[in-house]
Amino acid sequence: MPMDVDGILKYYFGYDSFRPHQREIIQTVMSGHDALVLMPTGGGKSLCYQIPALAMEGTAVIISPLISLMKDQVEALKNNNIPAEALNSSASTDEQSYIIRRCMSGEIKLLYISPERLKIELPLLIDKIKVSLFAIDEAHCISHWGHDFRPEYAQLGVLHQKYPEVPILALTATADKITRLDIIRQLGLKVSSGQGEFISSFDRPNLSLNVIHGYSQQQKTSFIARFIQRHPGESGIIYCLSRKSTEKLCRDLRRHGVMASFYHAGMAANDRNLVQDAFRHDRVQVICATIAFGMGIDKSNVRWIIHHNLPKSMEGFYQEIGRAGRDGAPAETILFYSIQDVVQLSSMIEEGPDEEQNKVNQEKLRRIRQYAEARICRRRILLNYFNEPYDHDCRNCDVCRNPPRMFDATVIAQKALSAMARVYESCGVPTIIDILRGKGSSIILRNGYDHLKTFGAGADIDETRWRDYLLQLFQMGYVEVAYDHHNALKITPLGWQVLKGQHRVQMVAAGQPAEAPKKEGRQRTLRLEMPVVATQTVDAQLFERLRLLRLQLAAEEHVPAYVIFSDHVLRSMAVMRPTTIEAFGRVPGVGVYKQGKYGEAFVRVIREVAG
Repeated sequence: MPMDVDGILKYYFGYDSFRPHQREIIQTVMSGHDALVLMPTGGGKSLCYQIPALAMEGTAVIISPLISLMKDQVEALKNNNIPAEALNSSASTDEQSYIIRRCMSGEIKLLYISPERLKIELPLLIDKIKVSLFAIDEAHCISHWGHDFRPEYAQLGVLHQKYPEVPILALTATADKITRLDIIRQLGLKVSSGQGEFISSFDRPNLSLNVIHGYSQQQKTSFIARFIQRHPGESGIIYCLSRKSTEKLCRDLRRHGVMASFYHAGMAANDRNLVQDAFRHDRVQVICATIAFGMGIDKSNVRWIIHHNLPKSMEGFYQEIGRAGRDGAPAETILFYSIQDVVQLSSMIEEGPDEEQNKVNQEKLRRIRQYAEARICRRRILLNYFNEPYDHDCRNCDVCRNPPRMFDATVIAQKALSAMARVYESCGVPTIIDILRGKGSSIILRNGYDHLKTFGAGADIDETRWRDYLLQLFQMGYVEVAYDHHNALKITPLGWQVLKGQHRVQMVAAGQPAEAPKKEGRQRTLRLEMPVVATQTVDAQLFERLRLLRLQLAAEEHVPAYVIFSDHVLRSMAVMRPTTIEAFGRVPGVGVYKQGKYGEAFVRVIREVAG
């Protein structure tokens, strides 16, 4: 007997109710209408096409950008006893033929396919099967205005021309208004803001937001190593700006005893696949990666994200931090920020061939800088960027937890500005700091800067705090960077007023919101507290036993651990402590199939720990 959408939700996925917009989206698609869905990572986008696919006659064709992403989705569906397959280059000729035969016989409910492979199959397979719907994941890739444009997505506009009666569902986690309009235009979607366009809240309250200013490379590495030690067994991703930096950071972390690997586009495809597979199966805890390690991440138990460098845009930043806490459990995000990142990214943008696009990218860089430099609630800035009003402080970012303390920094500013003036505004940040701290480096001695009146004038302030103060001078318009003169620091008219005693300077005390290292080189740890969300007491011993059982079952089935159950589901088990199979089935996220498949094993462990 066919199930309704509520029955499908409970039977296969183990939930009693839908999240906001999910039911309306499902009903829209099942009525034969198009829909554009803007929903944050972890917000439940996949259910918006998986449930209609199970409820409707025929096969849903899911267009997805990466093989690894398809593999994760298909494994998770199969583990819920849902007939799904992926048609891509990773399958052998015999396997592809078998999948095609099953599609033509109507056995497959969800077929995942890349846009490149879709082009091949359009006149062949797709014409021979009954397509219930087309779902286009990561739909922002079709737009030049999106942050991850992919030319192969451009062909998808033909779908409505060839199959006018088949509904198209376009889904993305990050798209501003311009990008959304472009997606609708290029795909020919029959939607409007009043009908068929669904925009969910961008808020991810389970993610803590933290920014650290002014750390050197060595300080970053030491901080990250200690952070990982405080999060044993938890998976995380560290995003770096360059391929070289991913490899160096990986080596440094390994020397600290961290189980880490690196990932970037310059690696051989097989090597990238091996790294990603090891991360998916929890054989590697930490990945140091460029943004090439991106949309293929469907791993629900990533507990933290660190940006080793400033991202290029708010869209990219939001998408990348969204890979943490997809299961809804608490997760942490940290962004390191420095002037050098701004300089490097700005220079990279200016080298682009499209002048108009360069201007757009510079504006996007300016907005992410404003986020990183903010002294107000970061979540308010992030959500307002995506046109979602947020009129209160979140209490789950570093600014909210540690409101900045202001002080009169006029003398400090004058020392820094004087150092710049005495070298005729010809030096960058590192040399200015060396002059102020009285450090006799080769550059200082070669140029005679050790004879300047300001040499050693700021010796009582450590390097990290000087970096932070120079950054604030830059932010407040007292100093600017001459990108075309080796990134030398130039004094602005307002800066000259400060130097002449005509204007006073208020700064945020260095170490706010992140504490700076002590002068003798020992660094304090940044206290990152758990998000302020509704939580119940989790039995830590029981949770760890459940994690070990999940890992054992995953190894036996050759699937990632999160395919069995997410961390969030395990936390619910550790709170509810079901000691019968019937009670186990009432845990959110435990469907009927998994209740029968895994109930006995998990209930046995819960009984043992509960005594």
